[in-house]
Amino acid sequence: MESSVVSEMNRLVDEYFDVEDFNRLLKQFILDKSGEKSVWSDLTLYCHYMLGGSSPYITKVAALTELLILALDITDDLQDRDNEEKSWMRCPQELALNSVIAFLFAALGELGKIRQADPSAALPDAGRIGSYIVKSINGQYKDLNRSIGTEEDYVAAVREKSGSLIQFACYMGYSCLEDCAAQIREHIDEMACCIGMAAQIDNDVKDVQRYDVKNDLLHKKRTLPILYLLQFSEEDFPLFKQFYEGAVSRQVFLEKKREILQYIYDSGCIEYSRVIQLLYANRAEQLLAEIPAVSPWKEKFREITLGPFHTEQQSGESVV
Repeated sequence: MESSVVSEMNRLVDEYFDVEDFNRLLKQFILDKSGEKSVWSDLTLYCHYMLGGSSPYITKVAALTELLILALDITDDLQDRDNEEKSWMRCPQELALNSVIAFLFAALGELGKIRQADPSAALPDAGRIGSYIVKSINGQYKDLNRSIGTEEDYVAAVREKSGSLIQFACYMGYSCLEDCAAQIREHIDEMACCIGMAAQIDNDVKDVQRYDVKNDLLHKKRTLPILYLLQFSEEDFPLFKQFYEGAVSRQVFLEKKREILQYIYDSGCIEYSRVIQLLYANRAEQLLAEIPAVSPWKEKFREITLGPFHTEQQSGESVV
C-alpha cells in the first residue's frame, strides 16, 4: 500500500472522527492493514494509470477502496474468529463493529463530498460500489451457512465472494476516467473475476494444508480441494465424510492429524485445485493481453495479480 494512500486514510479519520480514543483505534486498524501486503488500492491505481488515467482524485479514491475493504476484512474476521492476532480482534467486539460502520460511511461520505465539490468529475458511482459489495456479501453468506455442496456451488459462491471484490477495486480505478469503452470495462470485469477465482483457490489450497484454527476442514467448509477429498476419499479414507456428517467428533478428528495431512498430500486434491487455478489465471492473462494499456502500469498490474501464480508454476511452490 502506497504511503500516500495511508496518509489519505488517516486524513479521513481525522476529518470524520474527533473522539480521541476512537480516532486512535481506527488509525491502529489502518496501521495494521498497511502492514499487510495489501494490493487493493494498487489495483485501483494501476487500473486507472494503465488505461491512461490522470485523475486528481485517484489517490483519494484508492484510499476509499482500502477503507471499504478494511471494513469487510474486519467483518470477515469477526465472523470466522480465526485471525486473532489482528488489532480489531483484540479489542472489544462492539468497538470493532462500530469501526466497520465508521469506515463504510466515512468512505461513502467522502465520495459524496468530492462529487459535490466537483460535479463534473469522473468518479465511482455509489450504487455501483454497493452492487459489487452486496454481491460479495451474498457469496460470503453461502460460505458461512455451509450451503456449498458441489463444485458448481463453489464456483458460483467464489465468483460472488472474491471475484466481485477484485471487480470493485478495478472499477474504482476505471470509473475515474473521463471515457472508458464498454468493451474494455467488460474485459476488465471478466479478468478481475478470473483473478479473484485464482486467488481464492490459492487461499483454499493453503488453508487445507495447515492444521491450526484457520484450517477449513476443522470448520467443515467445502472448498475446492475439500470437495475433491469428500468425493474421492470415502473408500480409502472415510474419516473426512464421517467428520462432516457428525459421526466423528472434532477431538477424534484432531487426533488423526498426521494421517489426515499425509492423505491430503497423497490424494491429488492439491494438484487438481492448482490445475483449475491455472485455468482461471491463464484466462485472466489472455484478457489482460487484449486490453490496450500503458506501460509500465500494465506490467505492474500483472505483477500484483497474475505474477505470483506464474512464479508458483516455475518454482513449484505455493503462491505467497
